Amino acid sequence: MKIAYLGPKGSFSHHVVQTAFPTEELQAFSNITDVIKAYEQGLVDYSVVPVENSIEGSVHESLDYLFHQARIQAVAEIVQPIHQQLMVVPGQSKIEKIFSHPQALAQGKKFIDKHYPEAKIEITASTAYAARFISEHPDQPYAAIAPRSSAEEYGLELIAEDIQEMEANFTRFLGIRGRDTEDSFELTS
Repeated sequence: MKIAYLGPKGSFSHHVVQTAFPTEELQAFSNITDVIKAYEQGLVDYSVVPVENSIEGSVHESLDYLFHQARIQAVAEIVQPIHQQLMVVPGQSKIEKIFSHPQALAQGKKFIDKHYPEAKIEITASTAYAARFISEHPDQPYAAIAPRSSAEEYGLELIAEDIQEMEANFTRFLGIRGRDTEDSFELTS
């Protein structure tokens, strides 16, 4: 079975699909719309997308696309605790730009404003993409907000942990497939 998720490796979505489908083939896509389209186009058996965060609310890209697609339905959900970390290439002490997904940037806004008020903010398609991007630019004064698994995946150093504004930070993910299918799966955290 093939499962689509918002990549790259090290993202919260990657963690969710690894947990739910430990033996299945996982396929990363660069944005949420492509994750959903992968199922529509028959490239995968299921797509798993984030739809809501307890701090920032709806993940609009997911919900907008899902509500306008008549042949797709949610068949399972999982609620994932979210802990945001600030990371850099090992040895990097200067931070001029902070990269991340808009949800993560909003969740860590107070921390950023307090500790890095001069840093420019750069939006990426996912938290893990931000981590991968800064790892590919080791000579630049960049940081990323992403999960701990991203730091491990891309060899980055955590310089601040759990920077989200609220400890009770959760994201709800949906497993989707076509309306004509009768089977479903169970996600566990």
